Amino acid sequence: MFPFTDKELLKPVELSIDKVRPILIQDGGNVTLLKIENGKVFVRLEGACKGCPSSAQTLKFGIERALKNDIHPDIELIHVP
Repeated sequence: MFPFTDKELLKPVELSIDKVRPILIQDGGNVTLLKIENGKVFVRLEGACKGCPSSAQTLKFGIERALKNDIHPDIELIHVP
């Protein structure tokens, strides 16, 4: 069982995503936090990141890694196209 409620996760998730956001913006993209549900973080890539061939790596090695390192190793990132 995940040790945090969705409400408790909101601020830490926002802060973690904000660490990665400048890199995305520098490349003409962005990320939007859609919701947090049952320890799963739902995001949408925007701008140049949407449809970029490297978007899967951005999600896995950028955003998801930051969330796992900053918050909890069992947190899940779900991309909503």
